Amino acid sequence: MQRVDNLPEITERGLLHKDDADGRPVRAIDVKTYPEVSAVSRLASHNNFTILIHLKVLTSRRNNFGVNEANLPPISQNSRAPVDLVTVLDTSGSMAGTKLALLKRAMGFVIQNLGPCDRLSVITFSSTAQRLFPLCRMTDTGRQEAIQAVNCLTSNGGTNIADGLRKGAKVMTDRKWKNPVGGMILLSDGQDTYNLSSQGGPHSRSEYQSLVPSTGLLIPVHAFGFGEDHDASLMHYISENSGGTFSFIEAEDVIQDAFAQCIGGLLSVVVQELQVEFECAHPRLQLGSIKAGSYKTSLMPDSRLGSIGVGDLYAEEERDFLVTVDIPVDASCEEMPLLKVKCIYSDPIRKEWVTLEEANELKIQRPETTGDLVVSVEVDRQRNRLRAAEAMEEARSAAERGNLGNAVNILKSCREALLETVSAQSGDQLCAALAAELKEMQERMANQRVYESSSGRAYVLSGLSSHMWQRATARGDSTNFTSLVQAYQTQSMVDMVTRSQTLCLGSSTPKPSARPARSQTMCLGSSSPQPSVRPALSFSARPQPR
Repeated sequence: MQRVDNLPEITERGLLHKDDADGRPVRAIDVKTYPEVSAVSRLASHNNFTILIHLKVLTSRRNNFGVNEANLPPISQNSRAPVDLVTVLDTSGSMAGTKLALLKRAMGFVIQNLGPCDRLSVITFSSTAQRLFPLCRMTDTGRQEAIQAVNCLTSNGGTNIADGLRKGAKVMTDRKWKNPVGGMILLSDGQDTYNLSSQGGPHSRSEYQSLVPSTGLLIPVHAFGFGEDHDASLMHYISENSGGTFSFIEAEDVIQDAFAQCIGGLLSVVVQELQVEFECAHPRLQLGSIKAGSYKTSLMPDSRLGSIGVGDLYAEEERDFLVTVDIPVDASCEEMPLLKVKCIYSDPIRKEWVTLEEANELKIQRPETTGDLVVSVEVDRQRNRLRAAEAMEEARSAAERGNLGNAVNILKSCREALLETVSAQSGDQLCAALAAELKEMQERMANQRVYESSSGRAYVLSGLSSHMWQRATARGDSTNFTSLVQAYQTQSMVDMVTRSQTLCLGSSTPKPSARPARSQTMCLGSSSPQPSVRPALSFSARPQPR
């Protein structure tokens, strides 16, 4: 693994390190492994035996996330990694009126919630792109100047997404020094009218590739399709190829909530460049498949060692990966070690590389006979998530070929099979949420007009983006706390969305469209409910660093 910036390196076991301030242990990442069953007969082989690797970024004292914080001192801006954020915003003629007013308000919310160590640059594009202002620290003066600039935005002209991306990428590549976290937000409500051969429908990968800057997108681009007329396929392509997410803002007044959810994550990065390595613990074992969604995987030629490049993680985010091994017959073995897991990552706050080795190997029993074994609910629910994502992708491919009937049947069959699984029968919330989303997608593929001209394609692509990265995206009513489809939201995201929904910029008056929050919110990818939503802070006060 390539290491940069000459950061110091520490190696510890048990996935623990110590807080520099007081020497108390602070957990960084929790790693758990689960076998699909606890035992395999020593007289039988078991091919494609599934193992779940579960990661969770834990609550840290220095980040002040989670519960039991009453006795902790207030945290400073230094308690989280500062961000360089570039927003690339569509100001074409179609954004006139309510859309532009809502965009200004959403940007005002973003500006007010950045801290004095964070830097922001705003790029706008219509027929051409322009840099509204360079990367500036969001001090009190910086925030005031940024809000004034955003309030002066006007809409006119066509839609040149490629030029906006080029200027946004140039801001990032021209930095003489960098904040630890970098990100771009791209918003558009239309099709690129300057760089694609025709309007409407998806284009070839080579056409989309031509819109991406030649230097590449070196940081994640979180793309937001605004309304029903945007090019969802292009926005998804840009986000997917940069490691970002694609969100579908269906209702215009949800734009601020969607931005809030995104920055709630960006302002809580606690792990960077995470690499997960795993090795067969028994000499006769070999790795088979590695199922990691959109994350890059590698397998050594001898199939004994594999890795997953996870990248940056937000506080309290979880990731689940499935790997398979072929378990051989072994008459002399009563217990078989299967897997050893190691995590390597950069700590953006302590500015050091950390290597964390799991204290115990995953083992299974090898009795002569096993009888009826209980399938792991944890493994089963992640199989369901991956099967649902595969069904979504297969249905989308069928829909793009015009075969909506087949697409609907794929989603329907997957949903019916999912509801019969062990985890669904046990009342698992992830399965209930996946079933609800599969049903919603069926309805959005009711006919070609709904799929292409309305909301079907964008909703499906945003769902795929969420499940393949295991990261929250906005789609449909997903930012509504009463929605079943709340994918991978962390507490910092929930807090920021609550703040958005509760207060108007510069006012203590609640937004008319504020949604009631449930006392407990179940997130996809999490087996336990989140703590109740905290009250939002006034915008007139300095936002609490995340």
